[in-house]
Amino acid sequence: MVQGLLGASRITDSFNSRLGRWLAWFILVAVLVSAGNAIIRKIFDTSSNSWLELQWILFGVVFLLCSPWTLLSNEHIRIDIVNNLMPRKVRNTIDIIGHVFFLLPLTIVMLVTGIPFFVRSFLINEQSGNAGGLPQWPAKSLIMLGFGLLLLQGLSELIKRIAVMRGIIPDPYEANVHPLEAEVEHIVEAIEKR
Repeated sequence: MVQGLLGASRITDSFNSRLGRWLAWFILVAVLVSAGNAIIRKIFDTSSNSWLELQWILFGVVFLLCSPWTLLSNEHIRIDIVNNLMPRKVRNTIDIIGHVFFLLPLTIVMLVTGIPFFVRSFLINEQSGNAGGLPQWPAKSLIMLGFGLLLLQGLSELIKRIAVMRGIIPDPYEANVHPLEAEVEHIVEAIEKR
């Protein structure tokens, strides 16, 4: 049974990884929209609420839809100094407890409240209160989509953590080196070769 769940976990991981890598480029798009809007406002003394709202939506896309990728990459917020001092079994237990009692219930609450929030907005074709603004329901759908994907990724992480504790798979984060640490090691190796 665990093997079947690990297969579903790999599918979830693959999807969220690809989606996160693709949507991370929306940060650049948001910066370009922001810069373009500021330049047009300064040069032509004109502005558009739709461009300003588009920046907010792009940020929402990145923040909400890339959060599962952040969890998958083990880059979410935690106290690494304390976490790294604990034995591996204690860290795994803390991760399982955190996922079961905090992450998964939060995602479920956000879905239970976020779905009707989006549906109401969609049914009335809710528009921005600002002149020339954008429709609001696409932005509100991000809550539902983001927390749905985060729920799936949380389940995937829980499955992997249980499989690691049972010795079915190696810890996927054990050999995971932070990019900054890898860069420092690379620099030290280059200096030592000289």
